Amino acid sequence: MAEKLLEVKNLTKYFPVKGMKGPGVQAVENVNLYIEKGETLGLVGESGCGKTTLGRTILRLHEPTSGQIIYGGETIYQREYPFERQADGTLVKKSVPHAKAVDMFPLRRKMQIIFQDPAASLDPRMTVGDIIGEAIDIHHLAENRAQRTARIKELLGRVGLNTEHANRFPHEFSGGQQQRVGIARALAVQPEFIVCDEPISALDVSIQSQVVNMLEDMQQEMGLTYLFIAHDLSVVRHISSRIGVMYLGSLVELAESYELNRNPLHPYTKTLLSAVPVPDPEVSRTRQRIVLEGDIPSPMNPPKGCRFHTRCPYATDRCKQETPVFKEHEKGHWAACHLLD
Repeated sequence: MAEKLLEVKNLTKYFPVKGMKGPGVQAVENVNLYIEKGETLGLVGESGCGKTTLGRTILRLHEPTSGQIIYGGETIYQREYPFERQADGTLVKKSVPHAKAVDMFPLRRKMQIIFQDPAASLDPRMTVGDIIGEAIDIHHLAENRAQRTARIKELLGRVGLNTEHANRFPHEFSGGQQQRVGIARALAVQPEFIVCDEPISALDVSIQSQVVNMLEDMQQEMGLTYLFIAHDLSVVRHISSRIGVMYLGSLVELAESYELNRNPLHPYTKTLLSAVPVPDPEVSRTRQRIVLEGDIPSPMNPPKGCRFHTRCPYATDRCKQETPVFKEHEKGHWAACHLLD
């Protein structure tokens, strides 16, 4: 087994809502996963299921509500769960010790993020050279101006841009080029781990493949580790070693990419896979599409028991009352579903 670079245990993130009793928006709930050094863990699920929040919470761009984050064998965050569930299912705040957290500044060089919206994540008042060079300056990675300029040009070349692009502003680029600038900025500090937060969702299909191939090439050359967040299961299947599936803030299934696509265990995963387009017309006409009924429950007031039971065609009374445990059903294949017990 390869070395674990990142591990999260019972990671939870709630966003308080002013004037509301209880924890507020329950964006991420008791997530457990690990990522090995040099691998790509894909993360899929519907919009609003907590994928982006999970990625940002792992990097502590959002401070977690509770749980443990371990990076490189060092605990960088740990806190007990600050709520107690009452008999009626409501959560009431309780007193717990303050979080144990380390200073993240030294770790920012090792842990980076590629944001979903490249236009919104690039300062419109700064040139591309200054955007990329800012991280180099903050972490003192260049001894002089010439070394800084050479590093910026090297990064632009690595992501497929020309050196003269350093003097342009973000609005002068296409969406694909802006995303390449965002990737160059993430690489500027020579990281080990990158959260790729839907890096291709805003791009044309022809550009998507270029960016995905570029990320794979850089992973091979630089030994990078990715958490790859996306909607497109076909892309995630292509780039990921393992895939995790999220629903309403919880991780419902996690397995190797091939195994998850060949043998999905959770009903929600089966639904997602049935929606993936197949290029073969014969297969497409005969395959059965699973259509979910109803809307996703509100994360401010998620249902009791299994969070998927309100839309699951196989739900039982147990699903409505008891929260399923996320556990290993086959070697390396984890799922949270009462139907598998």
